Amino acid sequence: MFSSQAGARPRSWEASPSENKKWVEVFKTCDDGNKGYLSREDFKVAVVMLFGYKPSKIEADSVMSSINPNTSGILLEEFLNIVRKKKEAQVYRNEIRHIFTAFDVHYRGFLTLEDFKKAFKRVAPKLPERTVLEAFR
Repeated sequence: MFSSQAGARPRSWEASPSENKKWVEVFKTCDDGNKGYLSREDFKVAVVMLFGYKPSKIEADSVMSSINPNTSGILLEEFLNIVRKKKEAQVYRNEIRHIFTAFDVHYRGFLTLEDFKKAFKRVAPKLPERTVLEAFR
C-alpha cells in the first residue's frame, strides 16, 4: 500500500482487454466522419465519454501540442496512450485518496500530527518518531 520512495508512483497500471476495446470503440464513435483521427473537439467528446468531464482549454492545448505535427489530429495509438496515462493518474489519485481516508479517522478532511502518528503506529510500529515527524512536515 505504501511506496518505499516518497512521491513514487505505484507500479505501472495496465488496461484490461475489455477496457482497451472500450477505448477503441470510443475513438471510433468520436471520429466524426471516419477520418482516422480525432480533432480537438472529437477528443473533448471522447474525454467526456470516458472520464465524465470536459477537458479544459489548457488540457486540450497540451494534448494537441503533444501529437505528431505531421498528422491532422490524434491517431488511435496516440489516443490509447493518452487515455492509458489519464487512467493511470486516476488510479494513482484514488489510491492516495484511499490512504488519506484511512488516516483521517475523524473524517475532518485534514490530518493532524496525532492522526499521522496513530496511523504510522499501526502500519509501521518500529518507525522512529523523528521519521514520522519529517514525513508529516
